[in-house]
Amino acid sequence: MLVDSHCHLDFPDFAADMDGVVGRAAAAGVGVLVTIGTKLSEIDKVLAIAERYDNVWCSVGVHPHEAGTEIDAGTARLVALARHPKVVGIGETGLDYFYEHSPREAQRQGFRAHIAAARETRLPLIVHTRDADEDTAAILAEEQGRGPFPGVIHCFTAGPELARAAVGLGLYISLSGILTFNKAEDLRRTVAELPLDRLLVETDAPYLAPVPNRGKRNEPAFVAHTAARLAQVKGVSASDIAQTTTDNFFRLFSKVRRP
Repeated sequence: MLVDSHCHLDFPDFAADMDGVVGRAAAAGVGVLVTIGTKLSEIDKVLAIAERYDNVWCSVGVHPHEAGTEIDAGTARLVALARHPKVVGIGETGLDYFYEHSPREAQRQGFRAHIAAARETRLPLIVHTRDADEDTAAILAEEQGRGPFPGVIHCFTAGPELARAAVGLGLYISLSGILTFNKAEDLRRTVAELPLDRLLVETDAPYLAPVPNRGKRNEPAFVAHTAARLAQVKGVSASDIAQTTTDNFFRLFSKVRRP
């Protein structure tokens, strides 16, 4: 079995084809999906999807792009929402200095609020970071010093420094279809050095469809292509990658019922 640890089933891309998307994932051996919250103002849609399917779970959080407008996303509200039985993670949250759709200080404050919620609930923090490696590593290290929390850097595209820092803090690294892209040699070199027991796979669907589906709408079934490329990078079999990344997922997302 494989797990898609990060997708966005509430996005309009899937509205007319939800049953088909979930069904094709199951047919491809993808037994569990986590659909990710990006706005608390729209969390009801995310929860409804998770409630609709036995094998779909969800997270609650505010994407850094929305940090300037979703101003009621404090720790207390995140913790309260996390009591829902299908909520298994906090985020996605983090820092995005590439687009800077929200002020950096608002992003940093939101990041810390989510970390506090992860610490309190013991649910994994789901981290988005782009062009913000130094600040991301510094905040994670500082906050770990205040008390431990589980977490994962999703759709990892950064360099070896952040990868080593994250693993050193006990976090996991999740890999998307970018791992399969022709120009992703630097990423593959970084991943080759990472411990297998810290790796997950994801789609970030509807974005970042892996080769051979690049350019199409991504969907959870396609995580199998990323897992296959990860097996090549690590020099192990596809079945080993499926077993290991799935075991890693259930170790981190301990609230999820294993089928």
